[in-house]
Amino acid sequence: MGWLKRLFGLEKPNNPQEAVQGTPAEAPNVASSTATESIPPERVGLNGEYDQSGLAKRVALAFDQDPQLDDIDTLYVAQTGGTVVLKGKVPNQQILNKMVSVARQVNGATAVETNQVTIG
Repeated sequence: MGWLKRLFGLEKPNNPQEAVQGTPAEAPNVASSTATESIPPERVGLNGEYDQSGLAKRVALAFDQDPQLDDIDTLYVAQTGGTVVLKGKVPNQQILNKMVSVARQVNGATAVETNQVTIG
């Protein structure tokens, strides 16, 4: 089971790269959509819709897309505004560093908080 399925009960969207970047998947060849202009980047959902947990879902999807990050069922992804919050336990520091790096690259992420993560 992947991150997105385990944490949110969702399947991967049709165009996962656009979802991770936070651009609307349903707007081909449109420079900017008026519907998404008013949505803060951290609230853009997997399909370009408003979603209170949009950033956390897109980070979970980014974790699913990275072959180096297996689904670690002891770690959870949440968000507080533009801050990605990682909670739980990871096997080692290298995996945590990779997760922070991936999370920072998701559109709308302004910071990544790891003070609720234990290693071991």
